[in-house]
Amino acid sequence: MKIIEIPASEAGRLLPLLQDLHALHAEHQPERHVPAPGSDDLAAWLQDWLQQDNVCALAAESPQGALLGYLIYELQDRPALPVRAAEKRAMLHHISVTEAWRRMGVGKALVEAMRTRALAEGATVVAATYAPFNSASAALMQGMGMEPVLTVAEWRA
Repeated sequence: MKIIEIPASEAGRLLPLLQDLHALHAEHQPERHVPAPGSDDLAAWLQDWLQQDNVCALAAESPQGALLGYLIYELQDRPALPVRAAEKRAMLHHISVTEAWRRMGVGKALVEAMRTRALAEGATVVAATYAPFNSASAALMQGMGMEPVLTVAEWRA
């Protein structure tokens, strides 16, 4: 397995994994997520997102070229505020691993590669969001030394 960067022009390679990830979220939180977005819409959105200078997609690729998992992160420059020091944050937005490769270190390898790259680019914080039902993501983040610091609650009409 090697970790590669997926350019915006190859965003379509991520679709099967993104669709699996999205289906999990739609199942657990149907009020927040469109049940089955079209592949064309997803591919266009993903390509637009990955074209941003501060957004990066990394993938774990098998020797045969199959994607075993991916993550998307964003480097965020956060200016100092009277209540918080300035920071450069690497925000992990998505992570998904093919079911057959879960619990085999793919997610850990992706997060470690993200952290290494982000630190080399000056990040001082690595952060992630994950849904409360997603115990696999919670365990991965904790295993990587990340602990929850905020809880977000919402009401929807």
